[in-house]
Amino acid sequence: MLEKHSSWYVILIAVSAGVAGLMYGFDTAVISGAIGFLAEKYSLSPAMQGWVISCVMIGGVLGVALSGFLSDKYGRKNIMFLSAILFIISALGSAFAIGVPMLIFARIIGGFGIGFASALSVTYISECAPPKIRGRLGSLYQLFTIFGICATFYINYGVANSGSYAWGLDTGWRWMLGYGVFPGLIFFVLLFFIPESPRFLMQKGREKEAFQTLKRINGETVAKQEAKEIKISIETEKSSSVRQLLKPGIRKAMGVGIFLALFNQVIGMNAVTYYGPDIFRSVGFENNTEFLATSIIGSVQVAFTIVALLLIDKLGRKKLMAIGSSLMAMFMVLIGSVFYFEPIHSGPLLVVFVAGFTAAFCVSMGPIPWIMIPEIFPNHLRAKAVGIATMFLWGANWAIGQFTPILITNMGGAFTFWMFAVINVVCFTFVMTIVPETKNKTLEEIGRFWNPKSVSKEQILKKNLTKI
Repeated sequence: MLEKHSSWYVILIAVSAGVAGLMYGFDTAVISGAIGFLAEKYSLSPAMQGWVISCVMIGGVLGVALSGFLSDKYGRKNIMFLSAILFIISALGSAFAIGVPMLIFARIIGGFGIGFASALSVTYISECAPPKIRGRLGSLYQLFTIFGICATFYINYGVANSGSYAWGLDTGWRWMLGYGVFPGLIFFVLLFFIPESPRFLMQKGREKEAFQTLKRINGETVAKQEAKEIKISIETEKSSSVRQLLKPGIRKAMGVGIFLALFNQVIGMNAVTYYGPDIFRSVGFENNTEFLATSIIGSVQVAFTIVALLLIDKLGRKKLMAIGSSLMAMFMVLIGSVFYFEPIHSGPLLVVFVAGFTAAFCVSMGPIPWIMIPEIFPNHLRAKAVGIATMFLWGANWAIGQFTPILITNMGGAFTFWMFAVINVVCFTFVMTIVPETKNKTLEEIGRFWNPKSVSKEQILKKNLTKI
């Protein structure tokens, strides 16, 4: 149990870094409100709508690709500062865009910022959090992401109702995008109150600074033991070359990390987030009620992400992902059925099914990949490995943003959502067969599990894997 004086410090660290999720959540949701106005104003085709939405992922992929190398050189905290600055610039550029090319350029800049933050925020929290509450603290990134999404849905709804449709077409979408300045500023200010990652400081030979941070987090006794383990880990594995990720053992960890990153995106949640108003409009919602329906889904996201926060260190990562993916498959079948049978008369039913899918996502494949990806890699490779895994996450995010409108337009809603149901079945299978349990383990213990030369590998395996 954490001492009272240290628990508040740990929470401050995790909350400050987790607020990066506000930027990711805002950007994920805001475009769903603006895209309808943009499509009409600039006569965008379905493919071009997809590009306006997904272009931010290009910057995101490049951002996460560089995040590991830059943070290993300049520190986690400094690169997170850079991410906040880029996001603020992007919000202003989007709000004052004089055409689609400028809007796309501004969104790509924002993608760099979100890419840096999405990889480094969860890495930073994992490197600072005590093992027994690391899951809950790591969930804060996803919780703030959901707060950002939910708040942005209501912002979009409020802006849409602030003037006539003609006003929204000319000016309203600019206000929607411009509000992104606020999550960027909040993140920037909070970063002044947190230390650099103790594991990064150890890698740079700044052992006294690292120990002082560990002491404030865990108390002196635990800090001494943890500092010793980190030092041994760093000295055992000197090389942090990307080629090390292809070594036996670590290669398997990389595979698990990429799997978690991909399935965080391709199971269908972002299709709902990006195109929620359009989806609800297609089943009869009108007069801005489509924005209200999307806002209700955002509220469900917040409520069940909080549920995940309470359960993740008790039930474990693996069990929650297995339960969640099976429920998501069922709800995707039901959502597809609404479109197959009588979509125009099934609006309320669709809201119920989307809410059920959203709840299952938010207690499983929503927060858990963000927690587990930085957990499973050794200290010397963590930043680079997380960056590579998150590249796959952003690449999948881009594909969902780009191709969802094309799929719905050409193949229909039923086929699109049944396809997501099949993907969720695949996700369940992979969770059951290749994903280990990591709750209540130190990062050094998890790192030793992947080392094929480790004497205790079999023992750690028995402790980590849980039966469903």
